[in-house]
Amino acid sequence: VQLQASGGGWVQAGGSLRLSCADSGRIVSVVSWFRQAPGKEREFVAAMTWRGDRKSYADSTKGRFTISRDNRDNTVYLQMNSLKPEDTAAYYCAARRSGGIVTTSKDYNYWGQGTLVTVSS
Repeated sequence: VQLQASGGGWVQAGGSLRLSCADSGRIVSVVSWFRQAPGKEREFVAAMTWRGDRKSYADSTKGRFTISRDNRDNTVYLQMNSLKPEDTAAYYCAARRSGGIVTTSKDYNYWGQGTLVTVSS
């Protein structure tokens, strides 16, 4: 499975960005987004099952971020609204071969490269 993340950029606080994660099309069980700010550990942002029947969000992103998937082009999206300076980080998409939604990065088998999101105050 190959994952390709894109869509990062610079935005003012309160703005929106949409990240994309294109995969090679092989079926996985869960696709998630994580982020890592400078000097901090990687943290869970959002996840969804491949079938789309379950979604999960970190408390810090709930109500502002939305994860979704387009089956036509094997792409997972992360719509980020009402962005805050503390959302500034490199964002990574990840996938699990099997199993349900988990929030620990060590349980993911495949990773895309990071895409940088910068939110200015």
